[in-house]
Formats: sequence, structure tokens, C-alpha cells
Amino acid sequence: MKLLLFSDLHLDASFAGLGRDGQAASRRRQALRDTLRNIVSLAARGEVDALLCGGDLYEHEAFTDDTMRFVRGIFAELDPVPVYIAPGNHDWLGNASLYERADWTPNVHVFKSRGLTPVTLRDGLTLWGAAHCMPAGTPGFLDGFRVDRDGIHLALFHGSERGWFHEQGEGKDPHAPFDEAAITAAGLHHAFLGHYHRAKAGATHTYPGNPCPLSFGEDSNRGAVVITLEPDGTISREWRQVAAYQVHDLTIDITGCASQQDVRDQLARHLYGMEGCARVGLVGEVHPDVALNPQSLAAAVTSASAFPIGARRRLRSVCSQRYARFRARHERDLWRE
Repeated sequence: MKLLLFSDLHLDASFAGLGRDGQAASRRRQALRDTLRNIVSLAARGEVDALLCGGDLYEHEAFTDDTMRFVRGIFAELDPVPVYIAPGNHDWLGNASLYERADWTPNVHVFKSRGLTPVTLRDGLTLWGAAHCMPAGTPGFLDGFRVDRDGIHLALFHGSERGWFHEQGEGKDPHAPFDEAAITAAGLHHAFLGHYHRAKAGATHTYPGNPCPLSFGEDSNRGAVVITLEPDGTISREWRQVAAYQVHDLTIDITGCASQQDVRDQLARHLYGMEGCARVGLVGEVHPDVALNPQSLAAAVTSASAFPIGARRRLRSVCSQRYARFRARHERDLWRE
């Protein structure tokens, strides 16, 4: 059996740092939609037996009716291939949720219980799933759980494996926490999970990671995961890149640049042909009379990449007697006309 797993897409994310109602934020939200289309296309081309979503498909507080129609329609394209969704803390299940309001085609199954409930994928193969029914405070889904039948058992839910939590960085809360050992103790062969944006291929669990970048610094392998399940319950995994948008972190040494044009030329060489969003750090020593400001550098990015530019930027320089020791964080949003 072949499955395709993804999670943490966060449709309708605000991208507040770009100005929620601005063009840059709108492009980022469109890229999330395009990424979902890439995932569904991969499922169709790969002839998978089911598509699994580990939650945080969208933002509960921000989703629109248009997004609901889009999601409903794109999953309908896979019919009769089943789509299984385990709502997370950002797309929690409630009366006003997209999951309750959409008129789903028969191939879509949304898990709606706070406890793990079973669906049969085939004879002797069971998928257990559960939902977050509130935005916070959901207890661990494996607490007190044990499978009640023979066969191969898989789980799909949105939760925090405690041993991997420290790798997630700041701003991550431990929703529905559990220990890795609880997976096998519950009689499960493998757990397919959402919540952590950093991917992990554990012995008994898989976090696919967020499939399209939401911020800078997302440097690990993330995407959708093609899972091949053997009759004995063992799996093999292959991560596929499905992002419709890219982010780049670059550090450019501008030591020796004697004029603004030299700096512009350096930027042009490094940014040529890039798409997406680039955060550029400028380091080195330049003559103190060289004008280094975002407005003048923006033209260099435009000419280098042939893209119009929208930006969020910070710039700071410290001058010595003869040279400016310069460090800058220059964040650019790049897009095609």
C-alpha cells in the first residue's frame, strides 16, 4: 500500500510581517494554495491508495468561504482516492470550522472525535485518527489508549512528541503531548503526525514538516512524504518537494566595495534568477562614504532578478575612522510580473 502524508500547510496564514492586506502577503497565501494543488497532483500521479493530512491544514481564525470551496474542490478531484484529515490546534474542529461547513465528497473523511477512532484501509489494516476540538489544552491522544483488534495499526493525529520538542525552536507549544514509547505501547506500528514544522523520520513515527515555507530559517528537508507500507507493517519513506514558494538566506561579503555600484553589483550577482523571498546579510568593510540604504539597494535586486520588488527591510552600519564595518539584514520579497 502507498500513502501520501502532509501536514501544517496553514492556508490563509496572515504573514503579518508582510502586511496582511498587502500584495506580498497575498502572494504567500496563494503559494500555500498552489502547494496544496502540488500535493494533490502528486497523489494523483503517484497512484497512492490514500492521502493523509496531519492537521493545521488552514487557520481557523482566518479562513474564508473561498478557501473552503477551494479545499472542498481540490480534494474532490482525487475522488475516489480517500483523503483522511486529523484536525490540529490551528484548524480545530468546531461548529464554525471549515470541516463542519464544507459539503465534502464521499472520499473525504475528517476524524471528529477527541479520542482515536478506527477506519479500515483494507482487511487487517486499520488507521486510527482523532481531532483537536479546541485551540489549546488537548491532552495526549495516546494517554490510556490501546488497540482492540488484530492486524496492522497506524495512527494519524496532530501532537507533540516530547523528545523532539526541543528542536522546534521558540514559539512552539506542546499540544497533545506524548512519548515515543507510547506508540508501540498502544499497539500501533506507526504514527503519522502533524504539528512540528521540522521533519523527522522516527522509527515509529513520521513528521513530514510544513510543505511550504512560512518563515526564514526552515532549512531541513520538508514536504510531502510518500509512504510505502509492507504487509508486515514496516514502512519506507520518500520526501518530495512540493513547495510553490521558496525562501533563501544569504550572507554576502562586501569587503572592498568602494562605491554603491560595487555593492549593487555584488547583490545582482548573488540574487540573479532567484524567486521567492530572500533574507540577505551584508558583512564586511566598505568605505564610510558608500551610501548603504534599502531604497538604493532595491534597484539592484530589481535589475538583477528582473522581478518587481516589495520589501521588509532593516539596515544598520557602524563606521570606523576609515571604513564602515557594515552588517545588514535585508529581507526582500521577489516575484514575477
